Amino acid sequence: MIADLSRFDPNGVSVANNNLFGLPYTHENAELIIIPVPWEVTVSFRSGTARAPEQILRASLQVDLYDSQFQNSWKKGVFMEPVDKKMLLKNDFLRKENELYLNFINSGEKIETNKFMCKTLKEVNEGCAMITEWVYQKCSEQLNKGKKVGLLGGDHSIAFGFIKALAEKHENFGILQIDAHCDLRKSYEGLDHSHGSIMYNVLNSFPNVTKLIQLGIRDYCEAEWNYICDSEFRVITYLEREIRERQFEGSTWAELSDEIINQLPQNVYISYDIDGLDPKLCPNTGTPVPGGFEMEQLSYLFKKILNSGRKIIGFDLSETGTSKDGWDENVGARVLFKMCNLMLSDN
Repeated sequence: MIADLSRFDPNGVSVANNNLFGLPYTHENAELIIIPVPWEVTVSFRSGTARAPEQILRASLQVDLYDSQFQNSWKKGVFMEPVDKKMLLKNDFLRKENELYLNFINSGEKIETNKFMCKTLKEVNEGCAMITEWVYQKCSEQLNKGKKVGLLGGDHSIAFGFIKALAEKHENFGILQIDAHCDLRKSYEGLDHSHGSIMYNVLNSFPNVTKLIQLGIRDYCEAEWNYICDSEFRVITYLEREIRERQFEGSTWAELSDEIINQLPQNVYISYDIDGLDPKLCPNTGTPVPGGFEMEQLSYLFKKILNSGRKIIGFDLSETGTSKDGWDENVGARVLFKMCNLMLSDN
């Protein structure tokens, strides 16, 4: 079904009754489906990202549709599914349960000494396994319809179900991870599906994820670094410090971008944790870390990925915080618009 754009003015004020970015598309006539996942049960510092999809939807009405890099890509259609309120309520309940658990273990107590806390941990892990299966089913359904898919979180753990669905569709692919953190911890804080374990879980579940390139990492533990060093270059991590040092010594971002791209396979999934950006752009993200990228640095890199002939097979955008002044959501909406155009581009 082709959308009727005869009465739609892309230069006018967004119509609030329309969908993402004020676009008049439906599920049936959109080429790209955005699946919101209101989930942040395992966030270990600040909360708020579970409600980011709804806030990003509102902020997206302020995004101008003309993008000189992609121009009319949006005309292929983007549609964001409604936020599942039952999942949001489930998230809120388990988030409180997890806070009780984390306070308990952070006080130095041993979980095996408290049956109530053992039950709480079990419920949290079961809930996180449930959302992983939910995301997998939702993404698989859209991929089987021939749709392109983007995931909007929520914390970073939401990506596992989508990557599982893609792993069934592609013989092999690589992941480009934008992040302040490695997310390579094993069962972080006793949580099997933690946002801090997402890439560890992916690499240990899907052998056809042949390469993980991590960019902007500036907060990690020794076990994660040892995992990287022992990965036989399946994981290649560009630390923030190393990127800056190479630039101080004369390397350009263009040269570094070419180096990064040359290590990616033909099919690429982009996992975009917004805390990979400079915290001035995302001050209310769950775990902000000084340093990070400007948006245009990453847009330049993504453009070069397309120009290299590689294919973007999907993306997730996670860890956008919610704020009183709407700043984080505004930035999140603009990152999402760029990612949507990237997915819809024929380049």
